[in-house]
Amino acid sequence: MRSLSRVFSGRRDTLALDNVDLTVEEGELFGLLGPNGAGKTTLIKILCTLLLPSSGTARVLGHDVDVDARHIRRRINMVSGGEISGYGLLTIRENLWMFTQFYGVPGKVARERIDTLLEAFGLEDKADAKLRTVSTGQRQRMNIIRGFATDPELIFLDEPTLGLDVATSIAIRKYVRNWLGERDGRTMVLTTHHMKEADELCDRIAIIDRGRIVAVDTPAGLKRQVGSGSSFLMETTTFDPAPLSSLPGVRGLTARPLDGHLQIRMVLDDESAIADVISGVVSSGARVIGLSKSEPTLEDAFMQLVGRGLE
Repeated sequence: MRSLSRVFSGRRDTLALDNVDLTVEEGELFGLLGPNGAGKTTLIKILCTLLLPSSGTARVLGHDVDVDARHIRRRINMVSGGEISGYGLLTIRENLWMFTQFYGVPGKVARERIDTLLEAFGLEDKADAKLRTVSTGQRQRMNIIRGFATDPELIFLDEPTLGLDVATSIAIRKYVRNWLGERDGRTMVLTTHHMKEADELCDRIAIIDRGRIVAVDTPAGLKRQVGSGSSFLMETTTFDPAPLSSLPGVRGLTARPLDGHLQIRMVLDDESAIADVISGVVSSGARVIGLSKSEPTLEDAFMQLVGRGLE
């Protein structure tokens, strides 16, 4: 991608991508991290030839997305978490067969590949069930199988584990790594809201915010960017933690519910700022249950670069 921008026109124009320069190498598992509305899905849609750029250029597998879309589409695939693919009246196996035929996969190869993938994702017992009768999680597993069933050279996974249980998410991560290692040249671009998933899987990660790339590095390299900052993990009773973000010395802060309490992760300029944070918690009427200093995580690096958490 070179100077890639995308503007959505309306009563008020929206700049979704702003002058993006980025290169993904062949054979990489490349991650895109960013808050909702940062431009991740817009970027992927352009690379999949579903949207045209407003300006700049993008080349995929050597072809320009603007003029060579047909040559790109036959060699890639895309899976989006939470989307509904397929036809409810068809069985899971019939849906997968249909998608492989859109790509011209030979019949014997398609059948063998579908059987292997159904077993890998624990769907063999539902293969002959109509799609409308299976759970949301099973539909999503079929959707992921659909992406791999055409044996693409390049696959885009846009939050593929969204809404899936932990066991299924772990199985998908394992399959993804094995798939990349089976043959040289296979490439994957992954967006996710799970920091652990990005940290475990990705060779390199681009952090995107408000349509701009703010950092590109390995997970370890991004963690090193936390530098002199101090990382803390705090557990409190529930309250509104938003005012803590504006306290002096707080570089970034994210909070999430955990077992009826609140888990707060923060990056501070130095350790002395923790006193003001604790005072802020107490003055809000909440109580500190636990506090520990931690090694910098990918989430800490993200907060420092973007100024807020991923969620």
